[in-house]
Amino acid sequence: MGDLYRQLLERREKLSLVGLGYVGLPIAVAFSAKVDVVGFDLDEEKIARYRMGVDPTKEVGDRAVQDCGAEFTSREDRLREAKFHIVAVPTPVRPDHTPDLRSIEKAARILGRNLEAGSVVVYESTVYPGVTQDVCVPILEAESGLACGEDFKVGYSPERINPGDREHRLDTIVKIVSGMDGETLDTVAKIYELVAAAGVYRAQSIRVAEAAKVIENSQRDIHIAFRNEISVLLHKMSIDTKEVLEAAATKWNFLRFSPGLADGRCIGVNPCYLTYQAALRYSGRAGRATSGTAMPTSAWQGSGWGTIRSTASGTGSRRRSSGTGRD
Repeated sequence: MGDLYRQLLERREKLSLVGLGYVGLPIAVAFSAKVDVVGFDLDEEKIARYRMGVDPTKEVGDRAVQDCGAEFTSREDRLREAKFHIVAVPTPVRPDHTPDLRSIEKAARILGRNLEAGSVVVYESTVYPGVTQDVCVPILEAESGLACGEDFKVGYSPERINPGDREHRLDTIVKIVSGMDGETLDTVAKIYELVAAAGVYRAQSIRVAEAAKVIENSQRDIHIAFRNEISVLLHKMSIDTKEVLEAAATKWNFLRFSPGLADGRCIGVNPCYLTYQAALRYSGRAGRATSGTAMPTSAWQGSGWGTIRSTASGTGSRRRSSGTGRD
């Protein structure tokens, strides 16, 4: 693998972003100030807008796109120019609330057939523990003819971008990083430190990092759902919910959550990835263990990464937050 960090800084190697939505674009723009970046997406219309200096995601703004040095392309062969790859594609759910990994699998196939020896591949997409090494790596190996651990390495650094949030940005939040071994972890950490001003947290393994991401939003979903139930109950009892929460908050370990709709698009999706694994582990079959509102899969139509056509409207009640995507 060599000193890929140094090679990137000296612009002898390039970094690629696979997937340029509201997660991938800010990462591409940030890294382009430090290293040479190839930004790849299947959506040719999106690429055309980026080249014109227009930010359809509204995450960084037109000026940032115009000023950044990233090379935006829909040509997959341009990925061969890079040695450090970051994959940030959608991971929604299917109509039956089970994980839809078609986009991340498709990205792995595209990247695999353009993967060069000595590369590092880092996934940012929200997944259940094991997807990076058990799902993506076999695809990368099959498409590239390379061996993971010998010819290329993998890591995972979960995205934490909250669409429209101007306070919690890529440069202001701690970035979890992980790698398949110590050398990879060190490389991934040093490269992300170029843009993560708040610092990085080195997770003990890829699976730890994957699990950390999926429970971050699941715990928010649970707490907000509980507040919603309490709000309904208190209303029936003619008690003011706000007053109750303010009183309860005087205890030092009370968690401050309010009833209502959750912020962040993946609040209603991440629990599906967790319950999918829970169902496998506890009953030996996949399924949704809780009722609730899931992300409409149609939200990803037009992204170029999936072949999704149907819409999952969700079958739950007020108990679940109504987040509709990734956070």
